Amino acid sequence: MNPTDLTQRPPRSPRVRLGGFAILPRMLDKGRALIAGTIGEYQYGCGLDQRFLKFAGVDPEAVKAQLVEGKGDGEILAWITENSTNKPTEFEIKTWSAWVNERFPSDIESRAHFNEMQSKAAPNREDIGTWFDMLDLDDYVSFGGKA
Repeated sequence: MNPTDLTQRPPRSPRVRLGGFAILPRMLDKGRALIAGTIGEYQYGCGLDQRFLKFAGVDPEAVKAQLVEGKGDGEILAWITENSTNKPTEFEIKTWSAWVNERFPSDIESRAHFNEMQSKAAPNREDIGTWFDMLDLDDYVSFGGKA
């Protein structure tokens, strides 16, 4: 398994799904990069990852241990399905992933943080409304894209 070098390009978008789970492929990219020493400024186990981990009912260190063994995405998904304490159904996974895909800043503090991020990355963009929009934009701009 060749880990993504997150000093050279971003992890997969949080919108990309594995087994229906949003966020999971991005978290796996960050975990593999952490193990390889190429995580750059990204963080494995960040707040976004914690949303997935809590919903899926798995521990970040246990997932990382699977990554250390060199398991691929499909193997990790099978491990999560087998070891989840929550055992979400297909319907719950789809519903949760759709919900998290549309999350937006919902309190004053997070709105201020969101607005600060956008003012740095793309102050003239009017189409950035969700956290996933912001992450995709931030990844794009961080690696030389022009907003």
